[in-house]
Amino acid sequence: ECPLCLLPQLPEAFPTLASCKHRSCRACLEQYLRIAVSESRVQVACPHCPAALQPDDIHRLLAEPSLRDRYEEFLLRRLLAADPRTRWCPAPNCSYAVIAYGCAECPRLTCGREGCGTEFCYHCRQPWHPDGPCVPVLPAPGLANAAQPVHPEDSTHGETLDQAEAENIKVCPRCSAFIMKINDGSCNRMNCTVCGCLFCWLCLQEITDVHFLSPSGCTFWGKRPWSRTRKILWQLGMVLGAPMVISLVAGIAVPVITIGIPVYMGRKVLAGGPGSRRSSLSGCQQCLSVTSSVLLSLFVSPIITAVTVGVGVPLLLTYVYGVVVLSLCR
Repeated sequence: ECPLCLLPQLPEAFPTLASCKHRSCRACLEQYLRIAVSESRVQVACPHCPAALQPDDIHRLLAEPSLRDRYEEFLLRRLLAADPRTRWCPAPNCSYAVIAYGCAECPRLTCGREGCGTEFCYHCRQPWHPDGPCVPVLPAPGLANAAQPVHPEDSTHGETLDQAEAENIKVCPRCSAFIMKINDGSCNRMNCTVCGCLFCWLCLQEITDVHFLSPSGCTFWGKRPWSRTRKILWQLGMVLGAPMVISLVAGIAVPVITIGIPVYMGRKVLAGGPGSRRSSLSGCQQCLSVTSSVLLSLFVSPIITAVTVGVGVPLLLTYVYGVVVLSLCR
C-alpha cells in the first residue's frame, strides 16, 4: 500500500531511492516532483523525511522532458549563484552567466551569449561605464516603487499599493534574487529557492537555528521587529525573572519526569498484555513484566531527571546572563 495515496500497488510500482529507504508509488512521486519543479524548488526532500532526493532519481522519475530541462536549469542557476565569481548579464531578456576570473583590476565583462554581447561592470554588475564611478544597485523595493498610478486622482491609492508591494518584495542576502512574501505576519524564516540561503525576512540576515531566540528583536511571526523599548523591557524581564522562572520550571520538571517515566513505561508494557496481538504472555508473566519495568524506571528516572536539570539549568542561566546581558549592554 502506498503511504501517500493509500492504494494497493504491485511491488514494481515502488521505485527505490538513493537518499533513503522510504517507498512510495511512482505516480505519487511523479506528481510530487512535478509540483516541486513547478515551484522552482531544487532541493527536493523525500515526502516522508528531510533527506534530499538525488538528481539521478529526479531525472528517472520526471517523465516530461520539459520538466527535466527546467530542473536542470534551476540546478545550474543555483550552482552559479553560489559561486561568488558569477556575474549575470544585465541586458533585458538575457539570463546569461559569466564566470569571471581575476577581473578586479580590469572589470569590463562581455556577455558571451550569441546575439547579445552586452558589456557590463564586474563590480556593480551594471552596464559598462568607462567614464564614471560604479552605480549602487537599487534594492528590490525599487521594482514596486517604479509602478505608476493609472489616473492622477488615484495617486494616493497608487502610493499605498506601491508601498505594500515594496514590503512584499525583498532580495536574497546571498544571491540578490527577488523574493516575494505576503506580509501577513506569517513565519519570517525564509529559504531562497535559487541559492538555498536561509535568512530572516525582517533583518535580511542569514540565520541559524537560534536567530529568533536571540534578543535581536526579530520574531518568528510578525510584520515588524520589536521596537527598541519592547526589546529592552523583554531583556530586563528575562534577567530579573530568570531565577524564578527557571526554579518554577525545574520544580515542575523534576516530579513530572520522576513519576511520568515509570507510569509511561508501565502503561506501555501493559498495552502489550493479554488480548493484544503483540504479546502471548500469561497474566502472571504480564504482571511480572509490568512490575519489573516500573521498578527499573523508578531507578532510571532520577538519573534522567538529574541529567536534565543539571544540563538544562546551566544552559539557561548562561544564555540569560551571557547572551542577553551582553545584548543589553550594547
